[in-house]
Amino acid sequence: MPASELADWLRLTLAPGIGGETQRRLLSAFGLPGHIFSASAAVLADTISHKQAGLLLQHDSAEDVAKALAWSNEAGNAILTLADTAYPQCLLDAPDPPTVLYVKGRVELLNAPALAIVGSRNATPQGESNAEAFAAALANAGLTIVSGLALGIDAAAHRGGLRGVGSTIAVIGTGIDRVYPARNQALARDIAASGAIISEFPLGTPALRENFPRRNRVISGLARGCLVVEAAERSGSLITARLAGEQGRDVFAIPGSIHSPLSKGCHKLIKQGAKLVDNAGDILEELGLSAQIETNAAAASAPNAETASLLDCIGHDPLDVDTLASRSGLTAEKLYAILLQMELDGRIASLPGGRFQRIGP
Repeated sequence: MPASELADWLRLTLAPGIGGETQRRLLSAFGLPGHIFSASAAVLADTISHKQAGLLLQHDSAEDVAKALAWSNEAGNAILTLADTAYPQCLLDAPDPPTVLYVKGRVELLNAPALAIVGSRNATPQGESNAEAFAAALANAGLTIVSGLALGIDAAAHRGGLRGVGSTIAVIGTGIDRVYPARNQALARDIAASGAIISEFPLGTPALRENFPRRNRVISGLARGCLVVEAAERSGSLITARLAGEQGRDVFAIPGSIHSPLSKGCHKLIKQGAKLVDNAGDILEELGLSAQIETNAAAASAPNAETASLLDCIGHDPLDVDTLASRSGLTAEKLYAILLQMELDGRIASLPGGRFQRIGP
C-alpha cells in the first residue's frame, strides 16, 4: 500500500472521538479513507455527528502518522488495514474488527489456523506447566497459539507455542512499541523473532485498564477456539472465553480440584457448555484436526535426549514424582512440564496417587 494511502488510514484511527464503529460507518459510506478526508464537514455530517466531523477534519495527527510510517518501514514491522489482503480473514468475519493492526514479526501467522490459550496471571506451577505443554503439543500439530503476553498462563502458552512449528501470536493492550508487563521483555523479543506481536493501539499507548478487554476480542477473534487453563470465578480470561463463544468459536476448559479457587472459572465454563479437555487430542478432534497429529507432529514427538533420559529414570514400573525428581535431578516445575508433554505424546500414563507408568519400550 502506498505510504500516502496508509497515512490516511492512520489519520482515521488517530482522530479523537472516532471509534471503530464510527470508522467502519465512514468507510462503508465513502470507501477509502482518502475519500473521507476529501469530503466536507457538511457531507460527513450525513453519516456522523457535526462534532465528530469537526474532530476528524481538524485534528492534527501529522507527527503521529509520520512516526507510525517510520516504524512500519523498519525490518520485521508492518501495519495492516482492513483493505490489505494480509489482514486476518477471521477478524474480518468477527464483530468490531480493528481498522488497523500494527504487526511485529511473521505477518503470515495471522491467517494460520490458531487456538487461543488464556488463564490466570497468578497461575500455579502446575497450571503453567499444563499451558506450556498443551501449547507445544498443539503448535506441533500445526496450530498457532494466540494469547495476551500477560504473566502466568499467557506467558506459558507463548513459551509452548515457540517450541512448536505453529509458533505463537501475542495480542497486546498497549502500543506495539511497549512491552507490558516489563518482566516479559525477553519473551516478547523471542515472539517477535519467531512468531508475531500485534496491537490495534497507536504507538506509545500505555497500559490502560480499559484497553485489555478490547484486546481480548482480538485474541478470541484470531482463533478457531479458546482454551482456558486456570481461571478464578471472576478472571478476565472468562471475558475472552465469552467473546469466543459469541464469535462462534469453540470453548475448551481444563478441569481442576474442586478445592482450588483457580479451578472455579474453568468449572463454570464447563457447566455452561465448554468442552472438558485433558489432552491436546481432545481439542484437535473437536476442531477436525486430529489427523494432523500424525502428519505434522510425528517428527516433533520423537524422543529428544531429555525425554529419553527421563524414560530411563522411570524404567518400566509405576513411579511417583518425588522418586523421579530424586533420580533425574530436575525441579518439580520442570519435571511436571516434561511429564505432561510425554503424556500428551503417549509415552507415559498417569496413575492414581501421582504416579506415572511408561508406555511401550
